[in-house]
Amino acid sequence: MTIAERTAESTWQGGLARGHGTVEPQSKAFGVLPVTWAARTEAPNGKTSPEELAAAAHSSCFAMALSLCLGERKAEPQRLTVSSTVTLDEVDGKPTVVSSALTVRGQVPGLDAAGFRAAVDDAAALCPISRLFAGAQITVDATLESA
Repeated sequence: MTIAERTAESTWQGGLARGHGTVEPQSKAFGVLPVTWAARTEAPNGKTSPEELAAAAHSSCFAMALSLCLGERKAEPQRLTVSSTVTLDEVDGKPTVVSSALTVRGQVPGLDAAGFRAAVDDAAALCPISRLFAGAQITVDATLESA
């Protein structure tokens, strides 16, 4: 049984180097976002990229998975901050997303560092976007902070 389906639509005009496009979510949760090859590989200049959108998906999904894993330990997070850096590199002459580096900071009253690390490890195995990226190198730098 499907849990959820979400759709986004992209349009593109022109060749790769000078062309431009947009991406728009069906939900309208964010507006139409512009994309270009230059924004993807050089300076964003107010535009997004597939890698930035993948990083947003990974960081938000991991935060939800970690919240669930902490809840299973009866430890409700006061605050979780998760960032993801998704890297596009050349592999065998082809642009390839090769990694997502997660940085996790958490304030979880009543939980020690070992318990936090165990929850992070469980979240890494549970996170659907981490599992989507299974062929890429995923690293997690996690720190439990005092409240």
